[in-house]
Amino acid sequence: MFEGSNVPLEKWFYAIYVFLSHKKGISSIQLSKDIGVTQKTAWFMLTKIRHNLNETDRFIANKFDSEVQIDETYVGGKPKGRIWQNQGRSLKQKTPVVGILSHDRVYTLVVPNTSGRTLKTIIYSLIKPGTTIVTDGWKGYHGISPEYVHQVVYHKKGSYKNKEGFHTNGIEGFWSHLKRGLIGIYHSVSPKYLQFYCNEFTYRYNTLNLLDGERFIQFITSIHKRLKYHDLAYA
Repeated sequence: MFEGSNVPLEKWFYAIYVFLSHKKGISSIQLSKDIGVTQKTAWFMLTKIRHNLNETDRFIANKFDSEVQIDETYVGGKPKGRIWQNQGRSLKQKTPVVGILSHDRVYTLVVPNTSGRTLKTIIYSLIKPGTTIVTDGWKGYHGISPEYVHQVVYHKKGSYKNKEGFHTNGIEGFWSHLKRGLIGIYHSVSPKYLQFYCNEFTYRYNTLNLLDGERFIQFITSIHKRLKYHDLAYA
């Protein structure tokens, strides 16, 4: 991650520690002031850090089991034109994100849509057969393999817990935290870079029980992905 960088390691380490310690992150403008670099340099440093927070390979190797909650959210800016065109599951200005949450970890993935094919591909790739899956009543979840135990909570009927006592409050709480961070710290995020920010909030949630120093050491000892500005700009 540091290869080819003209930024001294002490500034890198400070940026990583502060970034991982803040509950809602730190803006590139604030970081640039803190370490004495340009805003563009600070933004690229933060993007490199977020790139190394992608844990997809680990989740594929260590799939979810027992009981999980799955939900989708839509991230987008202020609606332009007719408000009704940007409400609910509209993709005109919003980008869908799928989340899977268990009792101790969460995984998020930016997706092109929330069709049944997209959702089931994620489920079969990341969740072990026999797992209890809790979702809302969205049609994309219909027909999940009988190898799973599918519990549905019908929010449209005004219910937030089904008769068996299952709910999706955990993943919805995570979405609330993600969106507050995006709006409060970063103000707006383009669809192109949204996955990087999802990586950030996912990693922070998954290391919630670590001390700031422990989280820093865990990250430093696991980074291995290089990201060039040219690759990022033309991705």
